[in-house]
Amino acid sequence: MLIKRAADIAPSEITPQAAYLRRREFLAGTAALGLGALLPEPGRAAPLAASKSPLSTTAEPQTALKDIISYNNFYEFGVDKDDPVKHAHTLKTKPWKVKVDGLVGKPADYDLDDLIKDIALEERIYRMRCVEGWSMVIPWVGVPLASLLKRLEPQGSAKYVAFETLVRPAEMPAQRGVFQPLPWPYVDGLRLDEAMHPLTILAVGLYGETLANQNGAPIRLVVPWKYGFKGVKSIVKISLTEKQPPCTWNVQNAREYGFYSNVNPTVDHPRWSQATERRIGEGGLFVKRRPTLMFNGYADEVASLYTGLDLKANY
Repeated sequence: MLIKRAADIAPSEITPQAAYLRRREFLAGTAALGLGALLPEPGRAAPLAASKSPLSTTAEPQTALKDIISYNNFYEFGVDKDDPVKHAHTLKTKPWKVKVDGLVGKPADYDLDDLIKDIALEERIYRMRCVEGWSMVIPWVGVPLASLLKRLEPQGSAKYVAFETLVRPAEMPAQRGVFQPLPWPYVDGLRLDEAMHPLTILAVGLYGETLANQNGAPIRLVVPWKYGFKGVKSIVKISLTEKQPPCTWNVQNAREYGFYSNVNPTVDHPRWSQATERRIGEGGLFVKRRPTLMFNGYADEVASLYTGLDLKANY
């Protein structure tokens, strides 16, 4: 990914001192936590020059970096929450190509830098909610998906955007061997109007730096009003289609996982309630759970997308 160096960064774009000090404190503690391998090599974690977006969720404390990069779902590296941080260092993210095909005017195999070239990076602080009942507040850095799609020139018949993630068994241990938790590649999709919504982004960083591998490097989908499993990581293909695309978890277990996967506290998962959630980093196991918000708190922005849609039948 193209990263601005110090000489190219305006004073307004420099990482705030408080954020820099938080990272220094985190670095000091990684040896004790055994997290050294999850950080880029020295010199690679240059700050990303991103403007502060007014679409951020700014009223809530951000989840600590150490929690965001050490408690993950990324099944290509294993099913336990600490498997990605243990194993994702094997993933090679340079060079990186993204294939664009389907109902677009500009299909091609794009280098990632070229794909997002000249689209301004923005910092978006979003609530993120996992279907398992935990949540975080993450300062993503990324580009509006709408800006990218407009550049690719969707055809009038396009109604959906499909995403596909990397298959590279030599670097992703859960993609090889007898037991593989999911069929590969991991796929998911959005309606075109969902993909074009201003809140939807393709993230390339968090906390002002490039994405750690276990968070979906080098590029991943972020749709803050949907459950986290809609956030396809390590994207290698984007397709525009007329028909609803398959989604890995919906194919795997349609009874429990729908296409839309909007955060809806009134619809229980068949094996647990979705009415409350646990914010990662808030106290211990006995901290009080907080009520889950409709559309993860983004109802004012996105509810109109689903006017007339039965949100219990279309979960």
